[in-house]
Amino acid sequence: MGVYETFRSVVRFREFETDLVARRLRSAVTIEDLRSIAKRRLPRGVFDYIDGGAEDERSLANNAASFGQLEFRPNVLRDVSDIDTRTTLLGKQIAMPLVLAPTGYTRLTHSQGELSVARSAQRAGIPYSLSTMSTRSIEEVAAVSTASKWFQVYTWKDRGLVQELVERAAASGYEALWLTVDTAVLGSRERDLRRGFTIPPQIGPGTIIDGIIHPAWTLDFITSEPLTFANVVDHADEGVTDVMPMAQHVMQNFDQRLSWGDVEWLQSIWDGPLVLKGIQTVDDALRAVDLGVQGIGLSNHGGRQLDGAPSPIDLVEPVAQAVQGRAAIICDGGVRRGSDIVKAIALGADACSIGRPYLYGAAAAGERGVDHVLRFFREGLERTMALTGRRSIAEIDRDLVRRR
Repeated sequence: MGVYETFRSVVRFREFETDLVARRLRSAVTIEDLRSIAKRRLPRGVFDYIDGGAEDERSLANNAASFGQLEFRPNVLRDVSDIDTRTTLLGKQIAMPLVLAPTGYTRLTHSQGELSVARSAQRAGIPYSLSTMSTRSIEEVAAVSTASKWFQVYTWKDRGLVQELVERAAASGYEALWLTVDTAVLGSRERDLRRGFTIPPQIGPGTIIDGIIHPAWTLDFITSEPLTFANVVDHADEGVTDVMPMAQHVMQNFDQRLSWGDVEWLQSIWDGPLVLKGIQTVDDALRAVDLGVQGIGLSNHGGRQLDGAPSPIDLVEPVAQAVQGRAAIICDGGVRRGSDIVKAIALGADACSIGRPYLYGAAAAGERGVDHVLRFFREGLERTMALTGRRSIAEIDRDLVRRR
């Protein structure tokens, strides 16, 4: 056999991909790869707003790093030819134990914003959560998704507005309610302060240069309808439609008097499961279940509020032991792989939720990028279950993981 024949026997040239988006996604093997693509495609201020955390960003870093402190104790020689990732969460069957967490300003990543994420979640068979601070309305999202949807609320001084939002969500078929409980005041997000970042971006020399060097994002942004808080635009001061003054109005109306009594009030106006998002101690988890709350969202707001807050994955086991199945436990923060979901389930969580990963996907490739993210988590979950000898979510037990 000659040199040419030898060469041909071991070399295969990859077929050229003419689809630019497919070519871009082919190089995105991990969530970190998508983050790198998002960083290239987004203006610096927008990327830092999505990517950044509070103060020194220690909690942001620890959220993901804490998963690395857990290792598997896999079982082998089990028939794993049929892996079933389905589970039940808040009384509903879902395709895998993953929820898309609520994120504000989603249209900063891509003009379709929340609509594309909701459609992608429906295809994946998992719940999508819409934020009060969304850039598409409760009704707009309901019009494109007949699948499981949750709605997130803040408790503002104007309880009438909160009740109106809750009633709109119920009328539009949203099945569960998140109450965010860790934003009595806003954390100091120093990347945004350093950039002087505002929403919408204020025009200046830096903004113009940023727009020029990120032409795809800029064209998408300027050719779509104006950015607005779609759920509360009708409650802004007369004549105010721009996001920036609306944001100031909303932030000024966060109620720092939020207390456990407000949880009971919310239960009185919402006929469905209630999840408290932002629980960070066993004591508060027990207080919540004693009030009849159906879900505990273990979360430090993605490291965007209190720097130095505990990592959600470190809270899962002690909270699960204390709650004893009286409420669903959702681990929110630092989840970057399907294997992370398995670790959380093994420690006692019922599901995980993600925010930044799907925003990176949307920034990288719009709706197809979100699909890519959800396939990545699904495939990672199935692969980890097979390699650890777990054929169903019910078989993922405490013996599967140990701390290093």
